[in-house]
Amino acid sequence: MYFRYLLGIFAFSALLLVSGAEAQSKLDSGDIVESLQKLETVPTGVTAALLRKQASDSIRARPGPALNRPPLSDELNSLAQFTVEINFDFASAVIRPDSYRTVGRIADALHHPQLLGYRFLIIGHTDAKGGREANLKLSQLRADAILEALTTSFNVPARRLSAVGLGEEQLRDPAHPEAATNRRVQLVNIGN
Repeated sequence: MYFRYLLGIFAFSALLLVSGAEAQSKLDSGDIVESLQKLETVPTGVTAALLRKQASDSIRARPGPALNRPPLSDELNSLAQFTVEINFDFASAVIRPDSYRTVGRIADALHHPQLLGYRFLIIGHTDAKGGREANLKLSQLRADAILEALTTSFNVPARRLSAVGLGEEQLRDPAHPEAATNRRVQLVNIGN
């Protein structure tokens, strides 16, 4: 199962991680467009509501530490996506000023003609520090903050976006649940 999870990440998705203020300043909206238009599989049932339910069910069904917990959705990892670090104030959903350029580049990509016909999930993730319920709530607030910035400041139509927080329930590096690489935002193409 874990090997299949890694295979999904590396073989089937256009997953990029951009971290740090310097890397964010080098981020190009063309990279985002290229990653998001590669539909390796036709999206079937991945929705914000389903992912929220899976995250809540995971917390109830498997209490305890995050080490080697299976991913919520293998299908999620097979969809065209772009992963980026967005910095927030500590334990809050306030986007830090150094990340607004990144949010703007995401908006530029979403306005690109090749992506206009698609809908996207904005998925917030945390590491495993803190309580799972608190991480789930914080990641939802952060995903909502990005959605709000994209729709209000950058005029991306709200009908094209859904926000969902998965907390620590879909770790990028399950072997190291408290690693910084687990704190990220995914933009996932869920079709038209």
